[in-house]
Amino acid sequence: MSSGLHTLIRLHKWRLDEKRRALAELQTLADKLADDAGRLEAEIAAEQEIARTSPEAGFGYGNFAKLSIERRKRLAQSIAQVESQIAEATEEMAEAFQELKRYELAQEGRDKRDQAKRKQRENAALDEVALSGFMRRR
Repeated sequence: MSSGLHTLIRLHKWRLDEKRRALAELQTLADKLADDAGRLEAEIAAEQEIARTSPEAGFGYGNFAKLSIERRKRLAQSIAQVESQIAEATEEMAEAFQELKRYELAQEGRDKRDQAKRKQRENAALDEVALSGFMRRR
């Protein structure tokens, strides 16, 4: 019976590890998107400076600005989507952790009961040996 619980614990540890990996991947993606947004802002600032200093470059800035606004909007949507996925993954990971702990506590309880029974049997055997030794001496 105990081996079944050990198997469940191992299964839930694996599931928890999978959830952790998925969460780590989502957080890496969120960091990448944040970096992309930072680079885009730096690009926009650099293009604005170039457009300010060069009249020829100023003609093309309008198209760049339109594309940058659209790209910024897509990045913001992606970041929001990934953040909601991170929240879901965090919740799933917490649930998986709670379930794993539930099984581990059940196994710990079983182990303690088994140890108490084993100790009781050992004490009974030692009591029997001591009683038979006492009876022999009398």
